[in-house]
This record gives sequence, C-alpha cells and structure tokens, in this order.
Amino acid sequence: MIGLEHYLVLAAILFSLAVAGIFLNRKNVIVLLMCIELMLLAVNFNFVAFSRFLGNLDGQVFVFFILTVAAAEAAIGLAILVVLFRNRRSIDVDELDVLKG
Repeated sequence: MIGLEHYLVLAAILFSLAVAGIFLNRKNVIVLLMCIELMLLAVNFNFVAFSRFLGNLDGQVFVFFILTVAAAEAAIGLAILVVLFRNRRSIDVDELDVLKG
C-alpha cells in the first residue's frame, strides 16, 4: 500500500531536482522557468497528498490557485523571452545584466 511517506519522498525528490537544476544551469532561461514549474509541481504534490491523507479538500483548492499562478508565470515569462530574443538575439542569462538601469 502506498502511504503518505511515499508521496512526500517523491515530492522532495522533485523539489531537489528543481533546486539542483536552478543552481547548475545559469545559462538558459527556459530551463530556469521549467525548474520553477517543477518546484511548483512538487508543492502541489504535497498539497494533494496531505489533503487526501487528512480527508479535506482545502489542499486541492490551493492547488487550483497555484496552477493559475503557474500558468500566468509561464505565459509572462515566455512573453518576456520573446521580446528579449527579438532585441538581443540571445536568451543567455549572463547577457541579461546589460539590462540593469
């Protein structure tokens, strides 16, 4: 039988992979956005697991709010990347420091 511990371990592994992806990859903005989405997925996984374990729907309601924020974050992030690529012809994170005011 799969218990709460199994879900929490899986969510911890997903979150750790996302953190490692952010720290190891400092060049590609798209991979950084994907790692942030993976972090949000791990948090959603915990919310659903605890909601199921405790027998209430509060965690699943929070998941819907997090999914809407994640969708907006992805849309805005990709729009910024398109504008950045049109202006700089690169999406290299190291070149973004030129945009500082």
